[in-house]
Amino acid sequence: MKNSDVIIQTATKVVFFIIFLFAIHIFFAGHYTPGGGFVGGLLTASALVLLLLAFDIRTVSKALPFNYTVIIGIGLILALGTASASILFDVPFFTHAYDYFDLPLFGKTSLHSAMLFDLGVYLVVVGATMNIILSIGSDD
Repeated sequence: MKNSDVIIQTATKVVFFIIFLFAIHIFFAGHYTPGGGFVGGLLTASALVLLLLAFDIRTVSKALPFNYTVIIGIGLILALGTASASILFDVPFFTHAYDYFDLPLFGKTSLHSAMLFDLGVYLVVVGATMNIILSIGSDD
């Protein structure tokens, strides 16, 4: 291990969490401002790619043992299920519901079913991006 590897790996450990927390912020802020599942998913994937650049694929796969194909499937089920759930309530496709709740630490907050759709999009984007990156970068 060279000295430059130690510097890059140490900096990556800090920067990864900064990018990941910003991705979560963008995900939650996306309903009222630009952002949401797609942009949050791209930021999360970029944080994971940064880990792959600083460490090798084997090390990252040991630390984060996710099957990204399964993550894509879960995201598709969430996104399509949320969009299709409106049919059960006899309203147009993609109609979302919301209500206001008093949550501890947050106070009066609106919760939307659109956030579940955004979560599905987030998972699909992370899974697809990581599948592409890993297939390009793998030795197989």
